Amino acid sequence: MNHDAYATLRVSREDGIVRVTLDNPPVNVLNVALMSELRHLLTALRNDQSVRVIVFDSANPEFFIAHVDMTLVDTPDAFDELAADLPDGVNVFQALGELLRHQPQVTIVKLAGAARGGGAEFVAAADMAFAAIGRAGIGQIEVLMGIVPGGGGTQYLVGRVGRNRALEVVLSADLYDAETAERYGWVNRAVPAGELDDLVDRLARNIAALPEGVIAAAKGALVPEDLAEGLLREHDAWAGQFVRPAAERLIRGGLAHGAQTPAGERDLEGLFRGLAG
Repeated sequence: MNHDAYATLRVSREDGIVRVTLDNPPVNVLNVALMSELRHLLTALRNDQSVRVIVFDSANPEFFIAHVDMTLVDTPDAFDELAADLPDGVNVFQALGELLRHQPQVTIVKLAGAARGGGAEFVAAADMAFAAIGRAGIGQIEVLMGIVPGGGGTQYLVGRVGRNRALEVVLSADLYDAETAERYGWVNRAVPAGELDDLVDRLARNIAALPEGVIAAAKGALVPEDLAEGLLREHDAWAGQFVRPAAERLIRGGLAHGAQTPAGERDLEGLFRGLAG
């Protein structure tokens, strides 16, 4: 695996651990480049027996993954190449989450900035996530754009937080702090920001040092839930809203008012509530 081949990822490895830092300025939007490279990396690692743990973090202290690239509204064919080899029954966004959710290695997210929309879906698809108190935020903002989560978020949320809280998360479109996300079960644990690196590093090293076969046995016993039917329902709900005029108007309006810039992303919920009002 050529670590220098990636433009949006910084990849390193040591002692059975691959560390992946997302680096897609200015706010780490989940665009074609980032999605393609994440899919390539995860696929390349699947059969690498020397890798036991994959840890994800961000080069941007404010943003883990901002959300899916909103300029998709102007370039609807941008993801066609990614969609060409999809498994049956999933869209291009769901395919990334499912690839991560079924990764044979243990996958851990270090969340120290905001993860909205597709970013929140990525966090929920990982095996574990740890969030920095006072710095991390997670939310599904899609309804403020006139759509619903379409990258696995609805299905992953129900498994993590239950249906009632999943409806709250989806329909409130709020950005949830680390402590609330922990209380809901959305992340494993909220920890002081200064302790996040040490906690995740210790956990990753301990897991990577386990005896041969233990990780595979544990993941084989704790298999991910089969979400095939739910993902189809989610895609239909998302696609049905995406073609409505309101969604296009809101997404274009968001871009015009600073979405996908650091200033606009700091209160993206407020920006979109203003447009809706």
